[in-house]
Amino acid sequence: MLTKRIIPCLDIKDGRTVKGIRFENIRDAGDPVELAKWYAEQGADELVFLDITATNEERKTFAELVRDIARHIDIPFTVGGGISTVADVEVLLQAGADKVSINSAAIRNPQLVEDLARRFGSQCVTVAIDTKYTEATGWKVYARAGTVETEHATVDWARQVVALGAGEILLTSMNNDGTKGGFAQDITRAVSEAVSVPVIASGGAGSKEHFADVFQDAHADAALAASLFHFRELDIPDLKHFLKKHGVDVRV
Repeated sequence: MLTKRIIPCLDIKDGRTVKGIRFENIRDAGDPVELAKWYAEQGADELVFLDITATNEERKTFAELVRDIARHIDIPFTVGGGISTVADVEVLLQAGADKVSINSAAIRNPQLVEDLARRFGSQCVTVAIDTKYTEATGWKVYARAGTVETEHATVDWARQVVALGAGEILLTSMNNDGTKGGFAQDITRAVSEAVSVPVIASGGAGSKEHFADVFQDAHADAALAASLFHFRELDIPDLKHFLKKHGVDVRV
């Protein structure tokens, strides 16, 4: 059995780490390079860097900042934001990324998932899915940093991108994001059971118990959090020892 992964997320805006609630009310959370170094030292299994305004501002991800972070860490590093071509991915991999995360570009052009998987291998391609639940529509996929509802039902879209070659799904519940009320167990479980690739649960982490729940009950392969770690409300070593004690296989 593969060990479960703990993944801090650096949401980047204007070169700084930021965090919001339900994709709004953004506040500063610190210097991304210093945070990345801290997480590597703390025992994070991977690190995710998301340039959250790149797509809406129609620009590319900050490759220089990616390069600076990569120089200071020795753990797998996923980068997303503003990626729309194979050439974009080449730039980021050369800057030190190990994997890339695509979201809106995959919705606009699903063929991009297949092109990236063929060029770099499925293990390099993470498809990020921002999803929101309403009584009228159920769980639907959203694009452009959660601002545009799409026609895609979340589980169906997850199956589609995996069939195209995605090697991992980063699933963020917009309803839960930043609330610290727990991960979205139902949709995480549904996607995890529907696809054959690892699923990273994101949105809502607020306690050690929330991580145990999403691993044990929703079958997530990894759990991602931001403010909980950024503001030192929970340390990764303490979290991992808690999970180990409660029967979750993690790397300590």
